[in-house]
Amino acid sequence: MSQDPCNQTIADSARLIRARKLSPLELADAYLTRIETFQPQLDAFITVTAELARKQARRAEREIMRGEHRGPLHGIPFGLKDIYDTKGILTSGGSKVCADRIPREDATCTRRLYEAGAVLLGKLQTHEFAHGGPSFDLPWPPARNPWNLAHFTGGSSSGSGAAVAARLVAGALGTDTGGSIRGPASFCGIVGLMSSAGLVSRTGVIPNSFTLDHCGPMARTVEDCAIMLQAIAGYDAADGGSIAAKIPNYRSGLGKGIKGLKIGVLRHVWEHDVRQSDEVVRAMDAALGVLRKLGAKVEDVRVRPALEYSDVKVVLAETEIHTINYPDLATRPGDFGEDFLVRALPACLFQSGDYVAASREQRRMIDEVVPLWRRYDALLSIVFGPAPRLDAYDSLNFWARPNANPMANVLGCPSLALCNGFSASGLPLGMQFMGRPFDEATVLRIGHAYEQATEWHTHVPELAAGTPQPRLIARRHEPRIPDTLEPGQADLVRALVKKARLPLDERQMTLVLEAAPYVLAMADRVRRMPERSAEPCNVFRFPPAASA
Repeated sequence: MSQDPCNQTIADSARLIRARKLSPLELADAYLTRIETFQPQLDAFITVTAELARKQARRAEREIMRGEHRGPLHGIPFGLKDIYDTKGILTSGGSKVCADRIPREDATCTRRLYEAGAVLLGKLQTHEFAHGGPSFDLPWPPARNPWNLAHFTGGSSSGSGAAVAARLVAGALGTDTGGSIRGPASFCGIVGLMSSAGLVSRTGVIPNSFTLDHCGPMARTVEDCAIMLQAIAGYDAADGGSIAAKIPNYRSGLGKGIKGLKIGVLRHVWEHDVRQSDEVVRAMDAALGVLRKLGAKVEDVRVRPALEYSDVKVVLAETEIHTINYPDLATRPGDFGEDFLVRALPACLFQSGDYVAASREQRRMIDEVVPLWRRYDALLSIVFGPAPRLDAYDSLNFWARPNANPMANVLGCPSLALCNGFSASGLPLGMQFMGRPFDEATVLRIGHAYEQATEWHTHVPELAAGTPQPRLIARRHEPRIPDTLEPGQADLVRALVKKARLPLDERQMTLVLEAAPYVLAMADRVRRMPERSAEPCNVFRFPPAASA
């Protein structure tokens, strides 16, 4: 072929493969060559599975030649965030704690992609256990942004964002607990879909939060995300949060346009709650102009401040990830990266009442948005501004600053992130469309219409073979006990750490004390004292066999 096959979308490659004009093995080899060339710059992979990829590609080629075409993913190379289990292949969670973990079974999503005929190129970099930030104290270095190698990819699906943007894979799977698909999609200029709670199985995916984890595709176009979603969506009895729902044809409505659809604009989020730069505001205004030109009815609407959604997300998710990792936190905290510890250790300060209060507040948030789902086909919000430098990252910001992304996780609704422009420095900007639960089809339809009316998805980062990584001096965070922490609070913190039996050294204790004012204030904010009968969100249900 005269054109580099790595520059084609999944949809384009699928048409050529089905027509026998493109060999799956040729396609896999092209991607593996590109990985060999640019992985030293990007650090997008933890493990490259070249031998497996060629084996799967040969099998796909034989099947297609026999007329046994499985669908649009047959012979398509993909990558998996390294928290998706892969039988016989390292699944590390990006952590020293699991640096030798070899699963005995595939995750449900892994299996479903294999069944669709997709070709695994490897396991992609992730922030530690899909949490923390871009850390330099882990077994594998953080992924680099293809648009500027000194900059952040977003997280925690960091390798997935970098690999898709750099054309090292045709598509990838990420996970999202508070923006971990949408953030990298925004920072890397690609498309990322966080699916509805319960739509895509999480079985075999290393958990971050049982309440708020979502799986979903990351690709270059909306159509490619729809193709990947089609393969992985569906009920799984092994996932306690899975919901049996009708699975539509996600591509069938992509060309229908959006004339007459109503979109509620959460302008207050980027103008007040999580205030953005002027160039981000201009990009959002320009995007609204495109949507109006396409015939959508666009109007401003308000929801709760972003801080309130962030509070609920953090109390729930940090309590859960602390509990999930407690056996190792209680025996070998030094084996975790410090950024993970900055987030997970202070969660011991949350009490059972805080967790229940946050769950009750989540239920109220879900209920109070129902009128908006009746009125609007989607809600539009910001994701992030341009990616910051890797050496400018500040771990404490996790506790100190809210962001716009947890809203969708708390509501359990689908959210599609896509590029809506570039900064003056050439870095991507992003926005997101949130939709009614299980209405991915409409969210994809809106995103596709916008994408086709603009040129942002056609931009490609310029990479040159042999370019060295910019030298970065990772800023070592020096924790200190803040002046705002009262003596009584400090005593409480130390007592709760002791009660949790966490063997912390002086520095680790200071990390907890430094975050404590934010943690305690957050706990106070979620305790809104609802009416006595207000239910939590995590209500009990019988498994299917027990209720038959």
